[in-house]
Amino acid sequence: MANTEHLALLKKGAVAWIEWRNRHQDIEPDLSEIDLAEGNFRGANLERSNLFKTDLFGAKLIAANLAEANLSLANMAATQLLETNLIKANLTGTNLRESDLRGADLSGANLIGADMSAANLQQADFGDASLIGAVLFRANAIETNFNCANLSQANLVQAELIEAHCYQGNFSKANLGEAHLNGAYLFRANLSFTDSIGADFRWANLGKADLRGANLTRANLRGANLTGANLSGAILKGAIAPDGSIFSG
Repeated sequence: MANTEHLALLKKGAVAWIEWRNRHQDIEPDLSEIDLAEGNFRGANLERSNLFKTDLFGAKLIAANLAEANLSLANMAATQLLETNLIKANLTGTNLRESDLRGADLSGANLIGADMSAANLQQADFGDASLIGAVLFRANAIETNFNCANLSQANLVQAELIEAHCYQGNFSKANLGEAHLNGAYLFRANLSFTDSIGADFRWANLGKADLRGANLTRANLRGANLTGANLSGAILKGAIAPDGSIFSG
């Protein structure tokens, strides 16, 4: 449970909190398992804080510093996290449904099993992050950075990944059904054994991508770059080829 002294200091306001953190930089605040729903923590320094199972529903954490914080199993649904620093944060199993993470930095973060359904991830940075088994159903990830991120077994059904940066991203066994990846940079990405039925890859760069065993039934690959891609065992029934023709099988 939370440290009552730390909680009282946080509730005193930004000035008191900043002064205390500046004086006690070695202390990792414990704000775990408490109700902070709809609180305003804009710009707060919560680096390395323990927010395990904390209720942050609808809270304002715009431009806050949550680097290396423990937010595992926290409720962050509908939370405002614009331009927030979440570098190397622990977000394992965290509820981020319909949260606003535009421009947030989640590089190196642990998001295994996190739920980001319908979240706004536009232009956020997930470079080197672990999103194994995460749910990004209908998430807005336009121009988002997933370079070298691990999204294996993730649910990306109907997600918007238009012009997303996914260099060497690992999507192995992920569900990309009806996802929009128009113009996405997937060079050397691992898309093996993905469920990509009806996915839109128009003008995507899939150069040297691993598409072994991928189900690309009815996928749209018009204009896509497949130079050096491995399509061994891929299912292409009804898919549109880069030249606009239809694959027969």
